Amino acid sequence: MKSDLKYGPGRGPRRTSTDRPVSMLEKVTLAHVAIYLLFATWYFGGASPFARTAMSWWGTIGALILVVVVGDKSIRKVTNLKPLVWLWPLGAFNALVLVSCLNPNFRILDFGTDTGFIKIDELSKWVPSSALPIESLRGLWLFNGIYLSCFSLALTVSQRRALRWLLSVAGINAVALAVFGTVQKLVHSKGIYFGAVSSPQPNFFASFVYDNHWGAFVLLMTSLCLGGTIRLVRRQAARDFFHSPAFIALLGVLLLAISVPLSNSRACTILIVLLLGYSLATWLIGSIKRRRLSNESSALPISVAIFAMSVAIAAVWYVAGESIENRLETTRSQIAEMRAIGGIGSRKALYADTLKMAEDMPVFGWGMNSYPHVFMLYNSQVSKADDLPVFYNDAHSDWLQSLAEHGIVGTFLLALCAIVPLSKTRGERIPGPFPGYLIAGCGIVLCYSWVEFPFDNPAVVLCWWICFFSAIRYILLESPSSRKSP
Repeated sequence: MKSDLKYGPGRGPRRTSTDRPVSMLEKVTLAHVAIYLLFATWYFGGASPFARTAMSWWGTIGALILVVVVGDKSIRKVTNLKPLVWLWPLGAFNALVLVSCLNPNFRILDFGTDTGFIKIDELSKWVPSSALPIESLRGLWLFNGIYLSCFSLALTVSQRRALRWLLSVAGINAVALAVFGTVQKLVHSKGIYFGAVSSPQPNFFASFVYDNHWGAFVLLMTSLCLGGTIRLVRRQAARDFFHSPAFIALLGVLLLAISVPLSNSRACTILIVLLLGYSLATWLIGSIKRRRLSNESSALPISVAIFAMSVAIAAVWYVAGESIENRLETTRSQIAEMRAIGGIGSRKALYADTLKMAEDMPVFGWGMNSYPHVFMLYNSQVSKADDLPVFYNDAHSDWLQSLAEHGIVGTFLLALCAIVPLSKTRGERIPGPFPGYLIAGCGIVLCYSWVEFPFDNPAVVLCWWICFFSAIRYILLESPSSRKSP
């Protein structure tokens, strides 16, 4: 195990930044983000109108923290403000959305109890515009609050143990939600909070309204817990594994994994299996190599891997076997239907219609949060039961929806909000598996968003940026320049 004491040439032991007490600024930042996370995940995943508004107001505090950091001379002296440069893509994205709000591309007509929308044809598609400026501003407010609150972690937190505290809170909270949701599912609750609140979606889980949003949340939290578990295993010495924090963390991973098939999220079930399989395979290959170097038999790690897989499969099937069988039957029916029609069904038409919407406003899009209103003009699908148009609130692909709402320019700026901070870690040594798994979890959800809409859920967005900026900060705190800073 590494010592916390570092030695310079010709000097005795010197203290590292991890020996310093956590500053008040760090405590405020961590407490703010932790409360943000707890509220968003337990209050319907932040999906209700009240939750979105509350999250927007709470996120404003995150922006105020940054204002205090920049404005207070005493704080500036002990804080590295270089990460503030990372905010230029966010500033450019804000400018784009604000300019678009000055150019409505729809005219709203009020018919008493009903509201109609008429497209303004004379407006150029080569200038930023918005279908509903008020909705664009609300969406921008929420996004800014989430992004800046999580960005404050990269700016103000100067110790890895402080980040581990926040991520531990996130992991424990996720496991508690998984247990709550599992019990709720096993008693066949008809609504959220054991039936206290009816859900618009039948496949709700825990406090999340939609199963695929829960699945994306669990992918992030499982990656977090796996990284933490491996870190604990590597740090423990001769202590018995089954009486160590690592074993408790591994149980948390199992509880999270069980909740995904139980929630009926098929795609996330496959992704969680791949994630756990990769982690197990990595551990097994590493263990075999180490034992061969010591001229020891590889039978033990192979036996442990087989035993772990057997226990995990048995536990998942015992708890979620009925849900898995139901989803398999649904999948077989859908495959048979797709074979009969010779395609992938309604999803293909949805994607094609969304692409047509994006092609009509290719540069700047139709405006933030415009999709459900504008897409009605492009929707080619009708219900077989009553020949009425099928309503879509989301494109079931965050990438395609971003192109439709923000265009090529806006989507590129959103991508830069992550690419610019990530580029600052290029060439830096990754300190162990913890940040690596956090980045991997973010990458998995990002890929998943090609065929689903996890980023429509505010809690998933918040957790994604928490994991992302925590990983970035964790890596940079290991860099030589960070260790030299006060």
